[in-house]
Amino acid sequence: MFRKYLKNLVYVVSFWGATVSMAVANPAADQFRQFVEAFSAATGQFEQYTVTGQGQTTRAQSGSFAFERPGKFRWDVEQPYAQLVVSDGRSVFQYDPDLRQATVRPVDQSIGSSPAAILFGDVALDDAFNIEALPEQDGMEWLRAIPEQPDSGLNQVDIGMFEGKPARLLLRDSFGQTTRIDLSRIRAQSSFSSDTFEFSPPTGTDVVRVQ
Repeated sequence: MFRKYLKNLVYVVSFWGATVSMAVANPAADQFRQFVEAFSAATGQFEQYTVTGQGQTTRAQSGSFAFERPGKFRWDVEQPYAQLVVSDGRSVFQYDPDLRQATVRPVDQSIGSSPAAILFGDVALDDAFNIEALPEQDGMEWLRAIPEQPDSGLNQVDIGMFEGKPARLLLRDSFGQTTRIDLSRIRAQSSFSSDTFEFSPPTGTDVVRVQ
């Protein structure tokens, strides 16, 4: 479950780091491009939940995030229980305080060929995705990103833009599940403290290193 959670997370971070071609005639794509240019580092809040293919809704998670391109991010789940995913640009750390366990993977292995490679490799969004315009809905301008190459988890991502910032993401996977992530209070950040994207396992933590 936590591995799937991480995969959804890197999808989110990847789009913050991507660029959208000027050739895409899409108001949402234009807004997204401008957001990327203006926000190389930022903080914000999130809430997410998943609807299964059978229509069941998982318990919502909420918390805060921070990112700094290229390659650094921090995703703190605060409710209903604490979890942390953080990348220092070299390794991705997954920490579950209830289990007292941390998993460490190299960034390249954790990201692989997933959309998060867009962030870490500075690849343009439309080099890896087909971009489509969607009708306005819920007061937001929308774009759809469909992977050009088949992906084991991601079928498509719909991004809703509001007042120049991504406000909602809908991630649809090959199992018929849809994960909705609402973003709020996004603020540009000029600098972070030295330990924002670092992780030191608390005493007694079981650290599993995956090579």
